[in-house]
Amino acid sequence: MLTQTAYGDSSLSYWRLSFWPRVREFAVPPSMIETATARRSAGDWAGACAAAGIDVDFNLRSVARTHGHDLAAQVRADLRHLAPDLLRWHMPRIAPDGLLRPGLTITLARYDYEYEYDAAGRDGACPVHLVVRTPPAWADGGQRISLALWDGSLDGSAFGAGIDRHPHPHPHPSPRFRLDLHRHLWDARRADELRVRSGVDRPPADGRSADPDPLGLVPRGRGCAVDRWAAEAGILLRAEGRTTGAVAVRFGGRHRLLLDLAADGDGLGPPALRIAAAPTDGSFSALPVLPDAATWVLPDLELIRTGAIEAGQLHPLVASALVPDRSPAGSSWTPDRAGQPRIVECRGAQHRIALVDGVLAPLDHDPEEIRREELLVALTGTPLPCLRAIDEAHRRPDCLTGVRERLHHGDTAGALAVVEGLLGPDAVLRGGALRDELEAAALRRITYGLFRAGLVGPGPRSGRLTPGPSRPPGHRTHPRHMSPR
Repeated sequence: MLTQTAYGDSSLSYWRLSFWPRVREFAVPPSMIETATARRSAGDWAGACAAAGIDVDFNLRSVARTHGHDLAAQVRADLRHLAPDLLRWHMPRIAPDGLLRPGLTITLARYDYEYEYDAAGRDGACPVHLVVRTPPAWADGGQRISLALWDGSLDGSAFGAGIDRHPHPHPHPSPRFRLDLHRHLWDARRADELRVRSGVDRPPADGRSADPDPLGLVPRGRGCAVDRWAAEAGILLRAEGRTTGAVAVRFGGRHRLLLDLAADGDGLGPPALRIAAAPTDGSFSALPVLPDAATWVLPDLELIRTGAIEAGQLHPLVASALVPDRSPAGSSWTPDRAGQPRIVECRGAQHRIALVDGVLAPLDHDPEEIRREELLVALTGTPLPCLRAIDEAHRRPDCLTGVRERLHHGDTAGALAVVEGLLGPDAVLRGGALRDELEAAALRRITYGLFRAGLVGPGPRSGRLTPGPSRPPGHRTHPRHMSPR
């Protein structure tokens, strides 16, 4: 029991919660949420996607011409209610930095479509998927994601030129990461379902409440939503046209469970889960997989329960579902202190440095003294403490960590606003860690643009980027062991 507490509840819970507060602070900034919400409310779904860093890889007019107006109308209706900032909020992320899980294709919605026999050999019903995609890890600069339509073709681009035209290492929708069964994570019309689907009304497993895992399916402290697995397995099986059956659960790199959702013994209660034997005919991989969003406890729910963040730091749609009775004035966002003078100990006195005419400058030294000191520095002399503080602000400021986090999560505008608030909009950056971070972020964005254009890819058996035309369908751009998982 002591070992379980030390290495189960404490260690694993800490690991799960370690990067989520930073993600909630930097990954989806309030300015993005505000702009995307305003545009979505005005009916501008494309503008809302642009505000949330989402590229749209299809054209609805082409969809209407190719697949009919009924399918195009269904897609358009979903896009009008898509909250792209909410989708980004709930996208799968990876440790240690909480960046988007790379190389994923995730289904948001499925639409039935009847194909007539064509050159590709398709005949009959074939679902069309509205999918969201994340770039591979080597091209994730800016943390942008894309929307596309996928219809089950071998190369994921059967809609023709102009639709789903960008290469992707994994174009097929992932069976583990799917949001068509969790529309409340991206559809503004159903965001209030989050309260029920996350199990917020059920007490946490703290030893004083009912055991949520009476079968002992997983070790304590893993953050699995075991109490929701039966209900979520039922939703998954109904989507497959069944009411009972076996489902696979993945809750770790090497941890798998095969569970059978069976009817209650007397037929009066709801179906219940039981551990099933693994099939011997190799059909385990063909079983439906419980989606990742249903496997784990919602991170926001864990953060609120542990006090790691407050309700005011949540996305408004998430906060209204999890904490509906919160006070609107309860936001804990810190006020912006940009532009206020900073105090520096300079030669036994307290001096001020602040923005003057768009640059950071000392306020308590006259221009002649500053010119003399700058000449002294040029001759390898020791500068004034005020000048040293300004130089340090250019090269390695106190806000460097926050700037780096914003850049890594794609909030370039927020990072530049912090820099301009510290150094002024007309400042010329000096060599140092701050300029290195900004230059590296710019290079990552260029790499992403080349990836989108199909002009660059990882070289064989190496992580180096090599220019060239996009690869033909089915060509592996890098070895399997380098593929993001």
